[in-house]
Amino acid sequence: MAHRKADLLNGPIRPTILKMAAGMLVGMLAMSAFNATDTYFVGRLGPTDLAAMSYTFPVVMIIGSVALGLGVGLSSTVSRAIGGGNHHKVKRLTTDGLILAVLIVIVLSALGLITIEPLFRSLGASGETLEKIKSYMSIWYIGMPFVVIPMAGNNVIRATGDTLTPTLIMVISVVINVVLDPLLIFGIGFWPEMGIAGAALATVFARMSSFLVSLYILSFRERVITLERVSAHEMMDNWKEIAFVGIPAALVQAINPISLSVITRILSDYGDEAVAAFGAASRVEMLVLMIPMTLATVLAPFIGQNWGAKRFDRILKGLNFTARISVGWGLIVFFAFLPSSSDVIAIFSRNPTVISTGSLYLRIISISYGFLGLMFLSSQAFNAVNKPIHAALVTLTKAFILNVPLALVGSFLYGLPGVFISTFIANTAAGIFGMVLFHRMLEKHEAEQGSGESDPFKQPVSEQMR
Repeated sequence: MAHRKADLLNGPIRPTILKMAAGMLVGMLAMSAFNATDTYFVGRLGPTDLAAMSYTFPVVMIIGSVALGLGVGLSSTVSRAIGGGNHHKVKRLTTDGLILAVLIVIVLSALGLITIEPLFRSLGASGETLEKIKSYMSIWYIGMPFVVIPMAGNNVIRATGDTLTPTLIMVISVVINVVLDPLLIFGIGFWPEMGIAGAALATVFARMSSFLVSLYILSFRERVITLERVSAHEMMDNWKEIAFVGIPAALVQAINPISLSVITRILSDYGDEAVAAFGAASRVEMLVLMIPMTLATVLAPFIGQNWGAKRFDRILKGLNFTARISVGWGLIVFFAFLPSSSDVIAIFSRNPTVISTGSLYLRIISISYGFLGLMFLSSQAFNAVNKPIHAALVTLTKAFILNVPLALVGSFLYGLPGVFISTFIANTAAGIFGMVLFHRMLEKHEAEQGSGESDPFKQPVSEQMR
C-alpha cells in the first residue's frame, strides 16, 4: 500500500504537504459536518436543547483532548521510529499505545457517569436544561471507547504518510451520523423519538463504525498491531515514551476546552440564548478552522520523520509554507463573515437573540483565525520534535494567561462584546508567540548539533530564513 503514502523525507515539500492536506481536509471537514449536523437537528428542537448541547461542548472537548493527546504521542513516536527505520518499534508503540487508550477510557467513562449533575451545575446549567444534559451525556459516556480509540489509531495511520485512509474512515462515520440523527431525534417512521438523547446515540453508532474500520486497517493492512508477548518492562518503557509527549499534549488539548468552560460560565450569566449563540458560533468556528487544523495535523508526521532523519531544512520550509497559508485563510474568512455572519448563525437557530449574539462573535473573532492557526502549527511542530512542554506553554499562554483574565475584565467593562474581544486578542498573541518560539528552538538545536555550511541539509536556520 506504499503508493498511498507521501514521501515525507525526499518528496518536494509544498506538493507533499498539499497532497497530504487535501486528503486530510476532506476528513476534517467531514468531522466538522458531523458536529454541525448534531447542532442543526438539535437546534430544531428549540433554544433549551441547543443550550443543553452547548453546555456539553467543553466536557466533550476535554475527553477528546485525551484522545488527541494519545494520538499526538503515538504520531510523534511512531513517525520518528519510521524516520529511523525501526519497524519493530513502530509495531510495539502502536499496540502498547492502544492498550493504554483502552485503560484510560475505562477510567474516564466511569468518572464521567458519576459526575454529570455536579459538573454541569458548576457550569451554570439547571432545571430542564440540566435534565436534557443528563440524557445526552449518559449515552455519550457509555459510547466513549468508540470515540477515543479510533482517534488514536488514525494518528498512527497518518504517521506513515497516509492521510487518505483516515479520511475515508471519518467520512463513513459522518454518513452514518447524518442518516441516524433525524431518525433518532425526531422519531421518523418506526424509529423512537428520543430528542437530544437521540443525537448522542447516533454519535455512538457512527463512531462505532470508525472504531471497527480503523482497527481492521491497523491489524491487517498496516500490520502494526502485534499479538507477540512483550515484557512488562518493555511495555512500560513504550508507555513512558508515548506519555512523555501524549500527557502534555492531552493537557494542551484540554487547556482550550477548560478555558472554554470558564467562558461558558461567564456567558451563562447572560442567559441560555447567549450560551446557545456561543455553541452555534463555535460549530461554525470549528468548520472554518479546518484549513489550519488540517495543515497542523499533516505537519506533525512531516516534521517528525524529518526530525528523525535530521532534515532540519525541510522542517523550516514546511512550517513557513503552512504558516503563510494559515494567515491568508484567516483574512479570507474575516471578509466573508462581515456580510454573512447572521445568515450563517440562522442555519442553527431562528431565535433573534441567538442570531445577533452569534453574528457578533463571528465578526469580532474571525480576523484572528489565521493567527490561531499559527498556534496550531507551532504546537504540533513542538510535539513532533519531542518538545511537549514548549507546546503546552504556547497553549497555556493563550488560554489562561490571556483569554480567561481578559474575558473576565472584558465582561465587566463591556459586557458580551468584551468577552469576544478577549478571545481575539488571545488568538492573535498566542499564534505569533508560538511561531517565534519554535524558530528560536530550531535555530538553537542546530547550533548544538554543530552544523556547518558544508552540509546543505544542516545550514543554520538564520541562513535559511534569508
